[in-house]
Amino acid sequence: MTRQLHLNAFLMGVGHHEAAWRHPGTEPRRVLDVQHFQELARIAERGTLDSLFLADGLFVGPNARHNILSVFEPLTLLSALAGVTEHIGLIATVSTSYHEPFNVARTFASLDHISGGRAGWNSVTSATDGEARNFNLPGVAPHRERYDRAEEFTEVALKLWDSWEDDALRFDVEAGVFAETTKLHAISHVGERFRVDGPLNTPRSPQGRPLLVQAGSSADGKDFAARYAEAVFTAQQTLAEAQNFYADLKARAYGHGREVRILPGIAPVIGSTEAEALALAAELQDLIVTDYAIHQLSQILQLDLSGYALDGPLPDVPDSTTIEGMQSRYQLVVDLARRERLTIRQLLGRLGGGRGHRVVAGTPEQIADEIELWFRSGAADGFNVMPPVLPSGLEAFVDHVVPELRRRGLFRDSYTGSTLREHYGLPRPASRYSAVPA
Repeated sequence: MTRQLHLNAFLMGVGHHEAAWRHPGTEPRRVLDVQHFQELARIAERGTLDSLFLADGLFVGPNARHNILSVFEPLTLLSALAGVTEHIGLIATVSTSYHEPFNVARTFASLDHISGGRAGWNSVTSATDGEARNFNLPGVAPHRERYDRAEEFTEVALKLWDSWEDDALRFDVEAGVFAETTKLHAISHVGERFRVDGPLNTPRSPQGRPLLVQAGSSADGKDFAARYAEAVFTAQQTLAEAQNFYADLKARAYGHGREVRILPGIAPVIGSTEAEALALAAELQDLIVTDYAIHQLSQILQLDLSGYALDGPLPDVPDSTTIEGMQSRYQLVVDLARRERLTIRQLLGRLGGGRGHRVVAGTPEQIADEIELWFRSGAADGFNVMPPVLPSGLEAFVDHVVPELRRRGLFRDSYTGSTLREHYGLPRPASRYSAVPA
């Protein structure tokens, strides 16, 4: 079978550009309207995209003055989207730092049942002090400690999803047997951080377990992804960087006997002409609130930039391995500034459209050219599509870029499977307990 692209719609408020809510083409009040997100889900499904994705954060901070927040808890919102869609996968971010494995396993198993096998979990290790302080902690845990917790957390969740065998439910009315208890298994997990008896109180779901997604690109993040992830959302700025990341992570996963789909982020600014696309990009950049952008960049770099000249260079910063925040995004931003010799003002403009993800402005054909180049050059299995304004940016991608990708034989004309795993070409995992004698 010809290799096919995988496309995920990353939905964020009224657009990924940090100034999208100020643009006349959006309606910022719609971030509180579930129908807005239902409309976006239907648009993405019309384009036969593999999945849609909702990110999440666990604190407000001082940024609410200048930018829209993600106001809905993602799993709750995805349940509402499941009811108005039939095929598209539904992926939500949930942190391993401030939840318990049993709750997370149960909610994702529930979503998988509700959606008929379309649930996916983007596992993150929350990296900000503001989040930690909302969960009875003074600050964020060290980077390696966060990943150690994530690994054990994931192991517990996997055991819980397996704890009901596929044929455990009997529904034998005459005999009065609802479930065959020999096919329910206590996981009896005792680890450094978690003690969980099990079994889960939700039976095995249509996919067996949700699709596992990961987004970290640090050394720890790549090791974690190689062991557990089935799809990886990553930020890469150049083709060469993307090729190196792709080859490295594929090799790591192969070493564990696994395969993984790699989807770099792309923020497509689409116009009927290149000039129209560049004009939209300029309009959005002009709407950036400098104070907000400086604060965001300061958070990434863990360095207060408010006292530095906007038209001067980025100051010297420490090596990424010495910080406890988002190491991979930190390094990407520093490399971008150094490689292109950007001033702080120029860097703010570059980050405003995608927070480090690649922004491409052009016609549908030019966007398709970039997607095809990376796909055929060993840099991507697909893309995490991040429209700068919503819903119009997603509509433009679905109605104009997707047909061009289909014309080139790169993307499906219709859904060929019913589960998220089938969309990504991945098998349904067997329960580890299936071969256990009764």
